[in-house]
Amino acid sequence: MKIPIANVVLKLATATGVLGCLTSSAGELEVAVSPIKLAGQKALVKLEMVNHLTEPVTSAKAACFICDDAGKVVAQNTRWVFGGGTNANATIPVGGTNVFHFVVNATKPWTTTNLTAKVVFSRVVLQDGHLADVAKSVSVFPLRKQ
Repeated sequence: MKIPIANVVLKLATATGVLGCLTSSAGELEVAVSPIKLAGQKALVKLEMVNHLTEPVTSAKAACFICDDAGKVVAQNTRWVFGGGTNANATIPVGGTNVFHFVVNATKPWTTTNLTAKVVFSRVVLQDGHLADVAKSVSVFPLRKQ
């Protein structure tokens, strides 16, 4: 059975969130991941978050994986990107935005500058204390260079 390549690409792009910026994101925490900036042995990754959920977000935890051109993880870090004890009174209101800069330290010198960031959210806490389903409520996509 032959499957048209266009269907495979569309399904893969949808599954990885690449089309997140093209589709309606009602009911999601939308996260745009900027290209990596290198500063010595550190990789800086800017996250721009927009809350399209039905209630405010009080905290969110994510992992950032830095991958080389072969797709191998060369560095990683996990942080509360919003709230999480250090700023417990803050919230991202419905329709509100927030920016977070992930700093990922390399354990070895970078062997390439062709690096990509993969960001995965593990926890999103809403104002009422309930946890959002990150698989359904978070949309992560790469921000295109302008």
